[in-house]
Amino acid sequence: MADDDELSPSGDPLLAAKFAVPPVPPAFVARKRLTDRLTQGTRGPLTVITGPAGAGKTTLAASWLHQSRRQRAQPPAGPVVWLTVERDDSAPGVFWAYVLGAFRYHRVPLPEGVGSPSRPDSVDHALIVRLASALTRLDRPVVLVLDGFEQAADRDVAADLDFLLTHSGTSLRLVLTGRVDPPLPLHRYRTEARSCEIRRSELAFTARETGRLLQGHGLTASPESVAVLTERTEGWAAGLRLCALAMQQAEDGEDFARSFAASQHAVADYLMAEVLDAQPPGTQELLIRTSILTHIHPELADALTGRDDAGRTLGRLAAGNAFLEPVGDTSWYRSHPLFAEVLRAHLRSRSPVLGTELHRTAAHWLAGHDRLTDALGHAVAADDWAYATALLVDRLAIGRLLTGPDSHGLQQLFSALPADLPGAAPALVAAAVALAGRDTKESRRLLEASPVGGDAALEPRLAHALLRLLSDAATGPDSDGDAAQYGGGGGGDDSDGDGDGDGASADDVRTLMEQLPLARREEHPEIEALYRYGRAQALLATGRRAEARDAFAAALPAATDERTRTVRYHCLGALALTEAVDGLPGAAEAHAREGLDTAEQHGIAVAGRTGLCQLALATVALDRGDLQGAARHLDAADACPPALDPLATAEAAVLHARLDLAHGRTSAALTALTGFDDNGTHDPCAEAERRTATARSAVHLARGDTRAARTALRAAPGSGPACTVAAAAVQLAAGDPERARRLLAPLGEGAPLCPADEIRRALLLAQAAVGEEDTPAAVAFLDQALRAARPGLLRAPFDECGPWLRHLLARAPELAATHPWLTKRPTADDGCAPLIERLSARECDVLRCAAQLMSTQEIAAEMFLSVNTVKTHLKSVYRKLSVSHRGEAVRRAREAGLL
Repeated sequence: MADDDELSPSGDPLLAAKFAVPPVPPAFVARKRLTDRLTQGTRGPLTVITGPAGAGKTTLAASWLHQSRRQRAQPPAGPVVWLTVERDDSAPGVFWAYVLGAFRYHRVPLPEGVGSPSRPDSVDHALIVRLASALTRLDRPVVLVLDGFEQAADRDVAADLDFLLTHSGTSLRLVLTGRVDPPLPLHRYRTEARSCEIRRSELAFTARETGRLLQGHGLTASPESVAVLTERTEGWAAGLRLCALAMQQAEDGEDFARSFAASQHAVADYLMAEVLDAQPPGTQELLIRTSILTHIHPELADALTGRDDAGRTLGRLAAGNAFLEPVGDTSWYRSHPLFAEVLRAHLRSRSPVLGTELHRTAAHWLAGHDRLTDALGHAVAADDWAYATALLVDRLAIGRLLTGPDSHGLQQLFSALPADLPGAAPALVAAAVALAGRDTKESRRLLEASPVGGDAALEPRLAHALLRLLSDAATGPDSDGDAAQYGGGGGGDDSDGDGDGDGASADDVRTLMEQLPLARREEHPEIEALYRYGRAQALLATGRRAEARDAFAAALPAATDERTRTVRYHCLGALALTEAVDGLPGAAEAHAREGLDTAEQHGIAVAGRTGLCQLALATVALDRGDLQGAARHLDAADACPPALDPLATAEAAVLHARLDLAHGRTSAALTALTGFDDNGTHDPCAEAERRTATARSAVHLARGDTRAARTALRAAPGSGPACTVAAAAVQLAAGDPERARRLLAPLGEGAPLCPADEIRRALLLAQAAVGEEDTPAAVAFLDQALRAARPGLLRAPFDECGPWLRHLLARAPELAATHPWLTKRPTADDGCAPLIERLSARECDVLRCAAQLMSTQEIAAEMFLSVNTVKTHLKSVYRKLSVSHRGEAVRRAREAGLL
């Protein structure tokens, strides 16, 4: 114990309270991971604990010491000497007097000859030499804890401390806590592996530790609330304790934990007193003005403050752990979110007008430094909608509202766009927001109400043409004459118009794109991706399904980076559903699962997802006779955000009707197909109307009502192979096989039919032959249908046939023997179960080599791989395809359309 009359060189008595180890706070959370680190650190000469105010530095050191005392054992290094350093201790003589007093207080014997400082502002170096010599003669090493060492900022003190640590051998173990790194040659200690550093990131509470802290305060919180609170405070110990105390007083602790404003209010006084008020006035002003930023650049800070020293100030604040930290190896900094919000609240209360001006200044600076998304946010915060919309259009960034990592945030940002703003840019942005929300009707209205003239700049003309293409794509052009504008020749299947449509053509978009310098086009890959997607969607809406499939496939290579992931997701969904409807289940399944993986892996917002991939999987399952799987995928599609795309809506209605029909619920099937467009959220689409008309006709035929079936088909605009097959089915059911054959005959003479239409055409011809007792012809047509269905194991068309099929198979047992899959229900054993995982490109290459009967060694040589790597790929293929050897893998892949 120090003597009561022990004095410092200044003549003031030494304060014994500075030698006392602080008590741990109530509801203390023991964190073994940190105390173990500290124990390990004190086996070496130097341990540094740094972090911002309230990070738990002192608590960690104190709890470590109290724990060892409770266990009645000294820490591994020996006795511990504690000294709390304060601002008045910065003079070298005063500091060393307190160090010597701490040794005596904690009963660490030092020889009489060590002496003490005689002057407060300096210390004789010989005293440090004597102290080092005395420490080397101790029986056991001693741990000296200097809590708050940054208060002793004198470099002479640091130099003497470094000398003492270096020349005490292994007898002194130093633990320094503070908000900043001590002015010691830390680089030397690091290179010599003689230091242990515990930083802010390690001091931060984990979610599990946060839960224990709340429990210690008598609070019970859900895991979700604990996670939110930990994330919001970034594990800051004092912030969590203050929030816990506030939660004890709150009526609804769970609501408090989820509220950012409540957390900010709970810690405001602490942050203002401990952090902001501790800074000089100029620094306070910089912190307040830059609080509007999520990330702070020194030059931007200078622009906001009118100063030229922000770089030095920000560096000092970051080094001082003033709730500011550098962002990686860049020149940018970020504030702790709670601290930034406290500062923003202070700015709002002090000068709301100043905040608007700061946001405007930040918007222009950020726009000039290619940080467009941040610039848009500040422009909107400044209520400068004219500048924000012009920036989005003039920078060719309108596509960012539709795809990319910023799309969801930008949609929310511009959802508050006033409706009465004049000019083309606001109208274009509003149309893009409507299109992002899948309201194509509103998007088209806005584009028609605000046309962009030919004398306008290239950027708004391109934005207008691209948005119009995408808005029109869901419903197709206004006439058959316009169908040719989407590429691939003229005509198409629909012939319901007069050639006077006014939709924007894909050729117009391409022409405008080609006027852009190549460098600008490369800067905006989303424009090319959106153009290709829009063209493919338009082809699909006109009923040109084969061309649409090719166009969707061609769009995928243009959508490969993070800015085009959303387009890729929508392309995969549309391609998968088109393939599934056309009877290409293997490709449909692979693309659908890739689409689902894309959404999950790249974090596409739930509001931006569709049910297309699930609809495709439901179609595949239903066509293979897996009614339970189809229902499961259909339920998953229904759980997605409502699709305003008429084609997607129509396909969902058709699937519901087919599933009801498979269960014999004909009335429910008709109900599913009735009024699929009653919500009025989109314009009519010829292809969608054809799909529902043919499905409705099939239901009426199942009910035996040929007149209603014929009437349903008359409502379908235009024609196409599917409509022709449906019309032939009606004629056959009405007892006119000759007319049915005349309808079907041209289908085999033109372009190849998709498998779905080919199978149904062959089955109708087989049925007609059965009716005329032409068994050889019936068997030939049935064999044709079976061969077309075999690769995809498409059972549904055969399940939908009447008794005639069973009778024909009985007369042709060789067909049943050749196609046993027809009567076998889908199981994993016969390869009908959906792929669990999509094959990678390398796995597909290995499988193609295996299909050529190449040995493992030959595959390795062909692909420049090791034999073990080829074996690994083959094992992965077997697992994904649910097979056990190479031959089965090749067969399964061919059946699924992967080879």
